[in-house]
Amino acid sequence: MKKRRGRYSKFIRPITLIIDLSILNLLAFFLLPEFFGKGWFYLFISTSWLLSSWVTMYYDVFRFTRIVKIFEKIFKQFVLQFVLYFAYNGFSSRFSEPKQLIVYGVVTMIVISIIKIGIFYSLKVFRSQYGGNYRKVVIIGKGKEVKQLQDFFNEKTEYGYNLVETFKDETVDIQDVLDYIEQEKIDEIYISLYLVNTKSFAKIVDFADNNLKVLKYIPKDDELIGDNYNTEYYDLIPIIPRRKIPLDNEYNRLVKRTFDLVFSTFVIVFLLSWLIPLISILIKLESKGPIFFKQLRNGINNAEFVCYKFRSMYIAETCDGQQASKGDARITRIGKFIRKTSIDELPQFFNVFLGDMSVVGPRPHMVVHTKMYAKKINKFMVRHLIKPGITGMAQTHGYRGEVESDRDIINRVKYDIFYIENWSVFLDLKIIYLTIYNVFKGEDKAY
Repeated sequence: MKKRRGRYSKFIRPITLIIDLSILNLLAFFLLPEFFGKGWFYLFISTSWLLSSWVTMYYDVFRFTRIVKIFEKIFKQFVLQFVLYFAYNGFSSRFSEPKQLIVYGVVTMIVISIIKIGIFYSLKVFRSQYGGNYRKVVIIGKGKEVKQLQDFFNEKTEYGYNLVETFKDETVDIQDVLDYIEQEKIDEIYISLYLVNTKSFAKIVDFADNNLKVLKYIPKDDELIGDNYNTEYYDLIPIIPRRKIPLDNEYNRLVKRTFDLVFSTFVIVFLLSWLIPLISILIKLESKGPIFFKQLRNGINNAEFVCYKFRSMYIAETCDGQQASKGDARITRIGKFIRKTSIDELPQFFNVFLGDMSVVGPRPHMVVHTKMYAKKINKFMVRHLIKPGITGMAQTHGYRGEVESDRDIINRVKYDIFYIENWSVFLDLKIIYLTIYNVFKGEDKAY
């Protein structure tokens, strides 16, 4: 059977969420007629569903999730929903009979549960019978735990893992293993924590980070299993992911994307709507050429996108591979001003609105620089695990603008990785505040 490699799993949860919200509102329309025309009630049931599903992690269902865990999530979700429904009913000026609320809650629970379980099993059938939506994996190491994981991958085809190779021989050159992983375009690497020497282990970790490969550890016993390690279970086999990234969570991504859309729309409507004509006139008065400077940069998963800026250099002097430096003769007079005040970066809010970038995240580099730094700076590619941003943690700590030495880019990477592994809404707000503060204070490297 020919296996088809899927890259559409990320769409399953958002689509399921939209279906669930549609069912909640549609059934409320038919089963709770006394609330007809009450927009606040429909807003409440949608908001309460989002809130409760975030608390219960209702949509955190993965290909390795057990059906018992799914039923547990369904139970928790609807218990919390019932509590919120009756709380709303108690404070509402238009009451509904408790019996009607119970009927509404039970019917929605049955319908949504059937859909959730149906999607879960449909994907299993799709993977096992049609070979779709699979991941290519390898295992490095040997022992009882490795054998259990091998059997899981080979026997449980409905989970969508294609075990390509298991490297058990300790005499095998680890570089040959890494070359094989790259050549076969392996998606995920599973490595035994206790049966690989320290040097080889470090080399595998660096390879995974620098090539955007998913790396997971196979613990030997229960010593390293716990909440602090974000342990996953493949049937009863414990697996520990290399990185715990908050933005891997669907709800965190939804929150961040919603914030990006609201923030970028506000800037585009209330700032760029009048600023673009003004800056355009000033740019055109000083030099010939386009108003906007467009450049290919690397975004999430190293995908290329067109990044927009106000043009700040003479058009004949624009160079894709050369960074601007202090006293750069290529920069126009208006260019010096808009670069000093970071106004030249504002068109990137269109990138944010379109979904190529986020308001906050690692700054995107030119394609030529990404290739260069990926070769010489360890873990540089980890920055591409999330969307790039207009501003970032590194920039608010003095590492913006020209890269004068490798130390600059190394420190950028450290701050960016910290941000990726510790993201929160409050951290984003803090970075935005510091960015605005630095603009008004003035920065030495803003040129």
